[in-house]
Amino acid sequence: MTPSEDLQFPAALAAAMVIRGAWNGEDGVDFEPFDSFLSADETTHWLRSWTGNSDLSGDDFRMFGMDGTGGSAAFWLVRQGRPLVEQPVVFLGSEGETGVVARSLGAFLWLLADGFGPLEAATSDGPEPGWAPQANRDLAAVAEEFAPGHRESATAVMEQGAREFPDFDDTIMRLCR
Repeated sequence: MTPSEDLQFPAALAAAMVIRGAWNGEDGVDFEPFDSFLSADETTHWLRSWTGNSDLSGDDFRMFGMDGTGGSAAFWLVRQGRPLVEQPVVFLGSEGETGVVARSLGAFLWLLADGFGPLEAATSDGPEPGWAPQANRDLAAVAEEFAPGHRESATAVMEQGAREFPDFDDTIMRLCR
């Protein structure tokens, strides 16, 4: 990512984030979307603080939201030459939690529609004991509009992401000092 790069969300993510923002706190999902991607400088600053590694840049991530503790959701730009919407969505938690929550934006939309946020998908047990996901019709409509060919259950989305990128946690932990 370069400082002059467009910080606007792709249309599908923007539509989902408007709905997600309106539901913030209503469904037990701890996820607050940003209005746009963080800048390259903001992403670099956050990643350096999170890892303790002052040599890193934020070029491999496009951050688009956070949970209440400061954990961040981002696209991980690991698929060279592929568009942003085909990159995996990851979570980097405030307590060191990491996880690939979806293989692509389309899969992420269906995860949201099934009532999960990035934290809930990365930790797989929800934000608190007794939490249960609540499907959201409005988010399902966004997923149906923008990603009809990616329809999967939240469980399948999370399993596919973990299976495709089994070394994500190790990759991130190697960056930490």
